[in-house]
Amino acid sequence: MAKQSEDEVLATVAASLMRRVIGIGMLAFLAVIVLYVAIATPPAFGWQMFLIAMGTGALMVANIMRVSTRNTLELTRTELRDNEGTVLVRIEDVTSIDRGAFAFKPSNGFLLRLKTSHSSDWRPGLWWRASKRIGVGGMTPMRETKFMAEMIALLLAEREGA
Repeated sequence: MAKQSEDEVLATVAASLMRRVIGIGMLAFLAVIVLYVAIATPPAFGWQMFLIAMGTGALMVANIMRVSTRNTLELTRTELRDNEGTVLVRIEDVTSIDRGAFAFKPSNGFLLRLKTSHSSDWRPGLWWRASKRIGVGGMTPMRETKFMAEMIALLLAEREGA
């Protein structure tokens, strides 16, 4: 049996089109409703500014989510990265994976616990990273994230056995 290349993609995860449409659409709809309320029936000045800020913020997050969910996550034998080359984590830095129902993880996803702290980063609908944790999932199909989680668990077991 031939040994796999370290850069060979073992699993991929991408946001599904329908989840993207629904998620981004809901955020944009929320923004429009909040901005409409702020302009059509203006409350006290302070509350009006608050509503305008919330509506603008929701529009900005919807746009960030639109851009980030175009990406695909790729798992190789050495790292978890996106298709643009951003490395989320190297597999050697992963200590455990949590896929349980009560884990603090994204919807349809999993949580990776790391040896070292990393800078915080966030791609709404796809993944987030905070200190020694990475959450993968959100707008992703359960089938793909479950397969990726199983592959990571196999890589960790292989590393422990070596």
